[in-house]
Amino acid sequence: MTNHVYLVDDDEAVRNALSLLLETVGLNVRSFASPEIFLNQAADLTPGCLILDIRMPAISGLKLQERLTDQGVTWPTVIISGHGDIEACRRAFRNGAIDFLSKPVDEQDLIDAIQKGHAELETRQQVLSERAEAVALIKHLTTREQQVLEMIAKGLTTKHIADALTLSPRTVESHRAAIAAKAGTSSAAELTRYWLDAQAD
Repeated sequence: MTNHVYLVDDDEAVRNALSLLLETVGLNVRSFASPEIFLNQAADLTPGCLILDIRMPAISGLKLQERLTDQGVTWPTVIISGHGDIEACRRAFRNGAIDFLSKPVDEQDLIDAIQKGHAELETRQQVLSERAEAVALIKHLTTREQQVLEMIAKGLTTKHIADALTLSPRTVESHRAAIAAKAGTSSAAELTRYWLDAQAD
């Protein structure tokens, strides 16, 4: 279960206060005095929840959010601002922010937002894990087994698969048995999920 939080704010007092608050509820907090410092280290960080101040010199929190999205970093993000407006709020949510909080930040609102972000991150990681498992399974299937699995995923019966591949039903059943052994399940629904997960972008 992830508990990493990355706080980017140029105000040292805010960084210290929020870091202390979040550490007291068991979160692993790292703070950064500028977006540039964060960007230099982002590639080496464990995925976590971001807290970004909206107004910072050179690169604003919204610009940082957009830049990270362009780089494929789509971690759950909470935007905080002492000068927020409706348009900034809309822009943050369009870019995938999970919350937009005004300073002084309500402590419980921030904790709730981070918990929501971590739940979302865990869901994403679970999806990625299942996809990787499915891709690994497909790679261990023979070409013929992959063809049979694709047809199982399309809802075809053994007879229809046999007709489509010009095989005997017994041969198709043998392939199905081999697929089931490698996948650890003979459930058509589970095999279909494996196939669809492996095809996902």
